[in-house]
Amino acid sequence: MTTDAPSLPSPIRVLIADDQVMVREGFSVLLNAQPDIEVVGEAVDGRQAIAQVAALHPDVVLMDIRMPEVNGLEATREIVAADADAKVLVLTTFDLDEYVYQALRAGASGFLLKDASARQLGDAVRVVAAGEALLAPTVTKRLISTFSRIGEAAGFGGPLPSPRGRLAELTERENEVLVLVAQGCSNAEIAERLIVAESTVKTHVSRILVKLGLRDRTQAAVFAYEVRLVTPGG
Repeated sequence: MTTDAPSLPSPIRVLIADDQVMVREGFSVLLNAQPDIEVVGEAVDGRQAIAQVAALHPDVVLMDIRMPEVNGLEATREIVAADADAKVLVLTTFDLDEYVYQALRAGASGFLLKDASARQLGDAVRVVAAGEALLAPTVTKRLISTFSRIGEAAGFGGPLPSPRGRLAELTERENEVLVLVAQGCSNAEIAERLIVAESTVKTHVSRILVKLGLRDRTQAAVFAYEVRLVTPGG
């Protein structure tokens, strides 16, 4: 009689898209050293990233924005539209980069500074893969609040799919949850603040996304700032 050995969880599959060889190689080494993460491919520009996502179906794409041929912003739009399961994590040198804001509106699940430590890099990949989209809440909040004030005037992409009027479809509790999501709170933190179960928070977040026609928590946060449900410093 034989018994099957318990199956190990599949590693998080990552694609690295950056036109700098040293960045790709460095991140690849750091991520492959993590027991639960596997780098399955690399891309030198946005066009190649789109093709690699279609061929390899990674869970997370580390995406540089400023690349030749097709830039990371356009690549993010195409990847998000074509593969609902692929999460895009934007790589940036600056923590206030208008291109990062555009990428968040295009469907990226978060962003990471290129000088992140090995631990921050691994944690960011895990967070995005798990659907907890907002990373580095204080920096993300500052970026969203800053560029949401000037996004329309500067032509930063088209509007998010839901107008302010859709807020009327949210319950009072769902509005509370949306505000806390925009402030960078995790499900556990929201549950603690509202004195409810974490599973209840997850249900609220899911309903908010459906009602507002949004992809994930990051777009929900951007939406909350753009309709002034949350304001800078609020």
